Amino acid sequence: MSEQEEILESLKQAIEITPANPILRNQYGKMLLSRGRTEEALDVYKKGLELTPDNELLQIGLAESYQRTGKTSVSLVILEDLMKRPNCAAEAYLLYAKALLSTGQLDGAETAYRQAISLKPALKNQTLEEALNLPPKSSELWNDPDVDSEGRIRMPTDAEEDFLFTAMEKPDTTFADVGGMDKVKDQIRLKIIEPLKNPSLYSAYGKKVGGGILLYGPPGCGKTYIARATAGQADAVFIPVGLHDILDMYIGSSEQKLHALFEFAREKQPSVLFFDEVDALGASRTDMRRSAGRHLINQFLSELDGIDSKNDGLLILAATNAPWHIDPAFRRPGRFDRMIFVPPPDNEARIAILRILLRDKPQTEINYGDIAKKTDSFSGADLKALVDQAIEAKLNKALKTGIPEPLSTKDLLAEVKSIKPTCKQWFATAKNYALYSNQSGVYDDIADYLDLR
Repeated sequence: MSEQEEILESLKQAIEITPANPILRNQYGKMLLSRGRTEEALDVYKKGLELTPDNELLQIGLAESYQRTGKTSVSLVILEDLMKRPNCAAEAYLLYAKALLSTGQLDGAETAYRQAISLKPALKNQTLEEALNLPPKSSELWNDPDVDSEGRIRMPTDAEEDFLFTAMEKPDTTFADVGGMDKVKDQIRLKIIEPLKNPSLYSAYGKKVGGGILLYGPPGCGKTYIARATAGQADAVFIPVGLHDILDMYIGSSEQKLHALFEFAREKQPSVLFFDEVDALGASRTDMRRSAGRHLINQFLSELDGIDSKNDGLLILAATNAPWHIDPAFRRPGRFDRMIFVPPPDNEARIAILRILLRDKPQTEINYGDIAKKTDSFSGADLKALVDQAIEAKLNKALKTGIPEPLSTKDLLAEVKSIKPTCKQWFATAKNYALYSNQSGVYDDIADYLDLR
């Protein structure tokens, strides 16, 4: 099996675990397209849109797949619908330009292309410019500071960092905005928040300010939200990292991107570097004997160790739905040395989450306790879906009657049966690991939660 095929297989396995993850699915679809496996990519995007119908990433991927199969008219319909939305992605305009060019509509193609690169200069396409008869590099608009002549990502200079890492933010979300999760908050305070607030005390005990925590548990239970709240609580910069920010088809480029991200985070300290779906980047090396993925994992481990740079003041959080797929080396001291189980919210936590979700919504007196009792096993995402559906039902009624009414307990309870808890499938898998692959005790929290001991 080639290196690219091994990466594809890793992505496929990750999608089987989290089928509704659009970022993983999009990366898988892109790699399939790059290898000419267009029909497979079409299937990947179609199935993804069945789970997340309005996802822009997947719609763009589907449009590109249709273009590759010669169904330009279908692609145009998808893209034109996307461009009606505010803040449409630059990639949609680029694909639209290519589609219009293939149908001979040069003026429209040029307009779409200019819009694409004005939004995102890195999308500059020399072949497309030549086909549109545009002047080569006539202004700074056409310059791409992040891609060399061969299309490889190079290391950023100081002036270019802000362009590369536009996802950086300073969250105003804190632990007060997180419903429940008290044990998780306490562990994060001890490991991350307090060292920042009392560096001299921790230094007296030989403890560095910084470190890594791996959050794991079923999807939709707030791992990403608690990571963002951690940055807000610590008054630190929050830098979310997705799979698409790292993986690159050129050998060596992924490692360079990862190093650049860590260097950027070190300069911005105190900062929280958050890796979502980290199992896709840190899969077990025993499954990658000849894969380029091994080199990326080794680079990741090196960055966590701070071999060439100090990680003081750098807080590294990662989240995964599949901790059993992560290389054990990531759990060694100094790396992700603390694994925190993020379970579905309990009754009190569900009440707290519902209060937050309904905080700014028009409502009558709501019995949160009754709703919490009826939503056992619901994740935070499931509760949000419940509230969203209740609001939609109210909106539909108001559109017919012309009279807006506040939400009530009855409205929310009426929607409970239509929401299926998403955690049950995850626990069916996790139970097997807790029973049969827990010699080191790493899944004790799962075993305790399921009352298996």
